[in-house]
Amino acid sequence: MEFVGAMLVAFVAIFPVELPDKTFVATLVLSTRYPPLPTWIGVVLAFAVQCAVAVTAGHLISRLPQRPVQLVAAGLFLVGAIVLARGARKADAQEREAEEEYSAKVTERKTGLRAVGASFVVLFAAEWGDLSQLLTASLVASGRPPIATGLGAWLALATVSGLAVLLGRWLLKRVKLSLIRYIGAGVCLALATVTIISAI
Repeated sequence: MEFVGAMLVAFVAIFPVELPDKTFVATLVLSTRYPPLPTWIGVVLAFAVQCAVAVTAGHLISRLPQRPVQLVAAGLFLVGAIVLARGARKADAQEREAEEEYSAKVTERKTGLRAVGASFVVLFAAEWGDLSQLLTASLVASGRPPIATGLGAWLALATVSGLAVLLGRWLLKRVKLSLIRYIGAGVCLALATVTIISAI
């Protein structure tokens, strides 16, 4: 039960953070240039590597004294909440800028393994040091099971990228990115509160 609970916490923490993120937009742009399935496979492979790195970092950090680590993790959750809340009003404009940026990078059409490789490279670079990676590491560092947390984070990222490939344009027209960012900020704030309480 603890395994499933940790997976759900990671999924719920990462999903709203990534939905309005550049990752969603990058995947959307890639899926307009490359076939959807190879694009999604390349993207989720990049996410798997990123989650493995985040979980490893979080696990190493968790070996340090527990209370300071939990307070730092709570601080990272709090920073995530502030970043998401402050960026909420500019979310739609940032989405357009990110789309233009990735459209300029992805000019040549590719299929098969070349599309998988290109999607992997673009998302691996885009996701490095991203808020979702920091939150995943923080969840593990604050004492949550590493494998379950990594799997939950990866499933959230895979779901977001799947939505981008299948429904990206439709979602962008109908869902306010600012609202999703506020929800993500609320999740981060809740995680910061829970982590501070458990540290004290």
